[in-house]
Amino acid sequence: MGIRLLSMISSVKQFNKLHFVVTRKQISDVPKGHLAVYVGETEKKRFVVPIKYVNHASFQELLRKSEEEFGYQHPMGGLTIPCNEEDFFHVTSRLNKA
Repeated sequence: MGIRLLSMISSVKQFNKLHFVVTRKQISDVPKGHLAVYVGETEKKRFVVPIKYVNHASFQELLRKSEEEFGYQHPMGGLTIPCNEEDFFHVTSRLNKA
């Protein structure tokens, strides 16, 4: 019984290490001052946007939709925005001009 428990603990530790490495890699490819988001209604695509977008009302509306649909449990492991890519491009293109 004790050996099986040690084996299970070892497996959990290995999983946690792997999860940390994968998560750290995903975070590390986001430049400072930017945020990774997943956008799409069915198939999610990853985008990296400037953090300054968070202050704009139109982007905050997208964040409200995300909160309504997912709360704080995002299926992709990162911020997921439930809108189609075309709407996302429309919002972010206006923010690029501002």
